[in-house]
Amino acid sequence: MGDAPNFAVRKKKPSVKKKKVEVKAEEKPTQLPVPTGYKLLIGLPDVSEKTEGGILKSADTVRTEQVGSVVGFVLDMGPDAYKDTKRFSQPYCKIGDFIIMRSYSGTRLSIYGKEFRIINDDSVEAVVNDPRGIAKV
Repeated sequence: MGDAPNFAVRKKKPSVKKKKVEVKAEEKPTQLPVPTGYKLLIGLPDVSEKTEGGILKSADTVRTEQVGSVVGFVLDMGPDAYKDTKRFSQPYCKIGDFIIMRSYSGTRLSIYGKEFRIINDDSVEAVVNDPRGIAKV
């Protein structure tokens, strides 16, 4: 009798239509902390690795300049920032502003080598339009 035909019925897998789900930018997960209370989340600008004359700075010098930075960029604000009308007649800054803050102020944190700070709303000393060239003295 030769080879018997295989009459086993193979079931096809049900086809599943994949639905593409779009996630809005504000819903995408991020590792940046969300400030609470009266706190502000500040991003620190990158420090140049060379002097104006083109001389390469040591890694320690670059790190010292970054850690002691007095310039920051307001990334986010806690829900209570500048809400105390007894202390503030108006907010000192808003999200998207470059600010001058006290050197070494706030809670320092690093995410993938980039330094951020969480500072109190009253730690803002000034708002600046162009932070280039501003350095701690």
